[in-house]
Amino acid sequence: MRLLATLAALGSVTVLGGIAETAGATAPDAKPSPSVVHGSTARNVYFGNVHIHTAWSFDGFANGAMTGPDDAYRWAKGEAIPGGGNGGPMQIRTPLDFYAVSEHAEYMGVFVKMRDPESPFSKLPIAKRITSPDRAEAFAAFAAVLDDLNRGVPQPELNDPLMAANLWKEIIDIADAHYDPGVFTTFPAFEWTSAPDNRNLHRVVVFQSGEGVPERPFSTADSTRPEDLWDYMDAARADGATLMAIPHNGNASDGLMFSLRDSFGEAFDAAYVEARTRNESLYEISQIKGTSETHPQLSPNDEFAAFEQWDYTLSAIPERPTQRAGSFLRQALLDGVAMEAEGRGNPFRYGVIGDSDSHNSAASIEEDNHTGKFAVENRPQSRLNGPLPNEDNNRQVRQFSSGGVAAVWADANTREDIFAAMSRRETYGTSGTRMTVRLFAGWDFAPDLLQAPDWVASAYARGVPMGGYLQSGPEGRAPSLVIAAMKEADGANLDRIQVVKGWVQEGEARERIYNVAWSGERELTATGALPAVGNTVDVAAATYSNSIGSVELKSIWVDPDFDASQPAFYYVRVLEIPTPRWSTYDARALGVPPREDLPPFIQERAWTSPIWYTP
Repeated sequence: MRLLATLAALGSVTVLGGIAETAGATAPDAKPSPSVVHGSTARNVYFGNVHIHTAWSFDGFANGAMTGPDDAYRWAKGEAIPGGGNGGPMQIRTPLDFYAVSEHAEYMGVFVKMRDPESPFSKLPIAKRITSPDRAEAFAAFAAVLDDLNRGVPQPELNDPLMAANLWKEIIDIADAHYDPGVFTTFPAFEWTSAPDNRNLHRVVVFQSGEGVPERPFSTADSTRPEDLWDYMDAARADGATLMAIPHNGNASDGLMFSLRDSFGEAFDAAYVEARTRNESLYEISQIKGTSETHPQLSPNDEFAAFEQWDYTLSAIPERPTQRAGSFLRQALLDGVAMEAEGRGNPFRYGVIGDSDSHNSAASIEEDNHTGKFAVENRPQSRLNGPLPNEDNNRQVRQFSSGGVAAVWADANTREDIFAAMSRRETYGTSGTRMTVRLFAGWDFAPDLLQAPDWVASAYARGVPMGGYLQSGPEGRAPSLVIAAMKEADGANLDRIQVVKGWVQEGEARERIYNVAWSGERELTATGALPAVGNTVDVAAATYSNSIGSVELKSIWVDPDFDASQPAFYYVRVLEIPTPRWSTYDARALGVPPREDLPPFIQERAWTSPIWYTP
């Protein structure tokens, strides 16, 4: 039955079996308490980033970073640190719960040593160019190193295994020093930076602790193949380490990230599927280099598919990808359930997080407190007009997003608990907002479940949370999804909740998006579309109003198109009302009109990890 009831304006909406009812209208500007999670204390949500670089990464240093891992952790805890780039200090307004510095394994720490006159690296011919005050000269030197790295051309003079081992140990020690169980969690981490022919295959490798961690991080000097990275991880696991790899930016892979063939061009076998799923539980869905949920060419019926698209490969000379299939997560999820339906296993059982990929110690996740990806962007005029020597590269910088956020449902703010939540995929990602989102699926939820004060405990007892697996239920019954979303305490109101479903029907993978809860007095059309929430953004002033939208949205949604014989996945997407984009805030700070080649506003959002149904 389609939802046709009139919804209370600005109310918190619950959908019960397709019938909407008001769940207590809330004043538009009310601030929910961040300590209350939908009336329950069963597991808490923690927000953080695990994909952060500093001057100890070669590209961070080459682009002006002047701070290291210790500074990064102090920033995440709320301290001000130097920003570089002729800009001011950087300080987050609301500290994070967890953080991990994940320097590139390639040339780790080498470029930083180039400015130390006592280091032999300062005597290398490239050192003078890398440390040049001439931005064009320094950028050209960095671009040459990056291109050689992506083409697999070795730079023996820049590879120092002893230095990598020493700095890796120091990174672990710094993370340990900042770990404060129950208050602030850190993880040892590094990034494996494979990008064959500029096609992104990067993975962040996160360790639960220093126990069993190998002497050196695994770099592309060791191998550019993910299969070899997984072997390294399995060896570390055998030595007592607990770790995972998190891929990101499939949008910059030109079809390579989620290719249906392995690194040798062969179809996946059972060993490949097992290795990938054993080592990779999560995927980074949104970060500075754009969002890789889906693409308008892959999801033409998704009106929100074009959100923050960063359409480049990783070449230092801007290059556009051409392959959409294999580049975006939703298509990979569809391919995975199709493969599983054929009895070949599912290599793409990814939960999701958001993250940053900042190369300047600070995650820069707050849209109105944006400091850019690199230190050279640490001024509004640099971000808008361009800090780099040529316009093509400056266009790439202007099209960067702000950082995303990883959200995890964990028992406590400790390494063990947060890592366990990441491993079981009880996570979601956001484009930078810290809204709270719950998702459960099951077969016998009571229609009035969301009215109970202990509904979360009941949902855990009778269903599975985001990231889980739902087995066949009672004959003739469709699964129910229990969904609850609450706005960020000081953020924008919510527009709507959507369920994204993917399934296999007669051997063909299909997708559909359902609007299941929303704010205001809107009604679905006959096709299930929902009118826009409206827009309060004053572009010139870079402001918005919470006079539209809802503080909280809830839904118990029953799949109206369920077929028990069809494998499927479900994930939830929650959209905020429109708010100014970082570039609009920058234009306001400079007293100039917003650039016409950038969107003046965005709708921040969250994506949950899927729940998979298997017949």
